[in-house]
Amino acid sequence: MVARGPRAPEESHFDSRAPLVRGAGAPVPVGAAAALAHRTIADRDRRGARVTEFLLSVIVPAYNEGGTIEAVLRRLREEPLSLEVVAVDDASTDGTGVLLDRLATEGLVEQLIHHPTNRGKGAALRSGIAAATGHVIVAQDADLEYDPAELPRLVAPIKDGRADAVYGSRFQGGPHRVLFFWHAIGNNLLTLVSNMFTNLNLTDMETCYKLVRADLMKRLPLRAERFGIEVELTARLSQAGARIWELPIS
Repeated sequence: MVARGPRAPEESHFDSRAPLVRGAGAPVPVGAAAALAHRTIADRDRRGARVTEFLLSVIVPAYNEGGTIEAVLRRLREEPLSLEVVAVDDASTDGTGVLLDRLATEGLVEQLIHHPTNRGKGAALRSGIAAATGHVIVAQDADLEYDPAELPRLVAPIKDGRADAVYGSRFQGGPHRVLFFWHAIGNNLLTLVSNMFTNLNLTDMETCYKLVRADLMKRLPLRAERFGIEVELTARLSQAGARIWELPIS
């Protein structure tokens, strides 16, 4: 688990004890229902009136990813999770949008968003976050760098109430794919600077695999249009007092 320094109570704007509800824009108040605070996500829906299956919303931002995105979407469907795939075509010029239209008719995409102009990864993620209806939200790059087989293990600490967000770290212990030298150096530098400002001790701030409770994610005031979304999301989670875990990925 990511170590955190002391934080004054007034700095936290998110009640991490609140039971999760599917697609909610805000946590359900604890109040008299404090005894339910640690029930699993899968036991609640938006109204808390009926039992529903846990749903993971996977946002797939895409810009000119026609060569790999179909393989990514089919790979996601191999995992033992109930998924809602939200694909966001950021005005691709290589036919990615047309391909996604076809894949959506095949049932590989639940929600498809087309940006009329290229706005950047941050804007694509924000569009996906707004549309997502699942209990937990994660991004999946369309270039096959990240293996969806990691997702069931990464989501577990959120499902059982131990975490509000889980980062998949490529630099934590265990077997992992070797990264290019300058890529690793740049990531380590950005992570160090981020940790200095957020009082976290993450090892991989730039990871694509950031799984976050949907009710929390939808409340974060994200503004970044492009790749600054990774830094901004981490800072907003820290400001909200979220319980952040890191788990190794390959």
